[in-house]
Amino acid sequence: MALTLLPLAFLAVVVVAPLSRLLAEGWDHLSANILTDAYLRWRIVWSLIQAAVTCMLTLLLGLPLAWALARFDFAGRTLVLRLLMLPFVMPTLVAGLGVLAPAGPHGVLPINGQDTPWLLLYGNLFYNLPLVLRAGVDGFAAVPASRLAAARSLGATPWRAFWRVEWPAVRPWLASALCLVFLYCFSGFGLALLLGGQRYATVDVEIYSLVAYELNLGDAGALALAMMAITGAAALGYAWVEKRLAAPGRVEPIAPRRPATLAEWSWLAVALAMLIAFSGAPLLAVLGCALAAGPEAWAVLVEPDTLAALANSGRFSLIALALASVVGVAHALIASRSLWLRGAVFLPFVVSPVCVAFGLLLLYPSWTASLALLLSAYALFAYPFIAKAIAAALDALPASQPQAAQSLGATPWRAFWRVSWPWLLPAFRRGLAFAAATTVGEFAVTLFLSRPEWMTLTTLIYQRLGRPGAANLAEALVLSALLMLFALAAFVLIEWPTPLERARRALATRPPAATELPHA
Repeated sequence: MALTLLPLAFLAVVVVAPLSRLLAEGWDHLSANILTDAYLRWRIVWSLIQAAVTCMLTLLLGLPLAWALARFDFAGRTLVLRLLMLPFVMPTLVAGLGVLAPAGPHGVLPINGQDTPWLLLYGNLFYNLPLVLRAGVDGFAAVPASRLAAARSLGATPWRAFWRVEWPAVRPWLASALCLVFLYCFSGFGLALLLGGQRYATVDVEIYSLVAYELNLGDAGALALAMMAITGAAALGYAWVEKRLAAPGRVEPIAPRRPATLAEWSWLAVALAMLIAFSGAPLLAVLGCALAAGPEAWAVLVEPDTLAALANSGRFSLIALALASVVGVAHALIASRSLWLRGAVFLPFVVSPVCVAFGLLLLYPSWTASLALLLSAYALFAYPFIAKAIAAALDALPASQPQAAQSLGATPWRAFWRVSWPWLLPAFRRGLAFAAATTVGEFAVTLFLSRPEWMTLTTLIYQRLGRPGAANLAEALVLSALLMLFALAAFVLIEWPTPLERARRALATRPPAATELPHA
């Protein structure tokens, strides 16, 4: 009972109650024609269009790129997979500057000005293509090697074997990833604010403008309610798809191999080039500008404010990750009981960080600028990654394994710890890496709930960007480079292979026996 109440109580206190307070505040001022207003209707329609187009583009680009990264081994492959996490820790303002560098008015791509949807779509691809890629790589790793080898031995072509064997295995992973892509893009704030301009801003930007500048809580509450209805339906539908497509089974992973032909080398080269163009160019632009900033800008790294912000970022991330791990594991364990409990995992993605922050301030005025409130908000947007990863791993866990342990006298807790948890540990670490990316790069909530002495790297970068002058911009870019290195170090520590995982990888890469198909 306590296990069920923990995540539900956390969501009720940190999400449901604050949003209810925000909606109640503006209920008496609701405009009856809010959804018939052409301007606000365009905001909703455009938010849906750009989210759907981004999902389609990330799927079309991410599927072949993920297959190449999963099947081909090459120098630096592990580093590339870790670097895929970096876009998630880029503050949205800095990421927007990185997008504008290669694709803005002075960039190398033919996208001029902000009065165009392509700039926002490019920014969406920068953030979300790595998410689909990472999910695709994990999904292709779940393809049973014996099943693929059997298909090839029975005469199936590589293309037919892909559609009959690999695609069904990777489909649940991509479905859940595309759900996150839709939710991120539909409720996007930072990138839409910077790259969308007046015409192509999303609903979240409009809500922020109505609350922060006009104090129009009625229209803002109506838009927030419309947003939650749309994203809630999408989250529940994808939770149903993920649950239906998931199937328990033992996985015999296919070890990646070096490309053997010119066509395979060309495919890998094109995949890496496209990855650099869509997700690497903004990062490289920020790093290039930081390296060219000069010693005056790099002196910001030893300033007391920078050292304090770095310490706060590390401290807050560790505490929030501990809380997110407890809530995430508990929610994953109860998610299999019903569809709505599984769909509730997506609730933090359904709501806007801006709406949550304002709701928390309205509901808990005595807790304003409270560290507990700030860390709870951090954990709120981090724990779904852990819950999703573990729930998917639980779907693939053969029920016979914990049942066999209990039949031999093990208590339910001992069977979970000794049998189930080693199976779930890789998924937990994958989810923890995404959660770490969220906490390290969190910006919107920090901006509203933090105190000056709690300054993090993201808020320090925002301060530098808010000051005029080229020197402040150069210092912001240098601090962004520091943030990326800090995040990369966290990913390496989280995903560092254990001795058991190293042994499994060694067995997976052993030379094939004569009866095996090495290139199936």
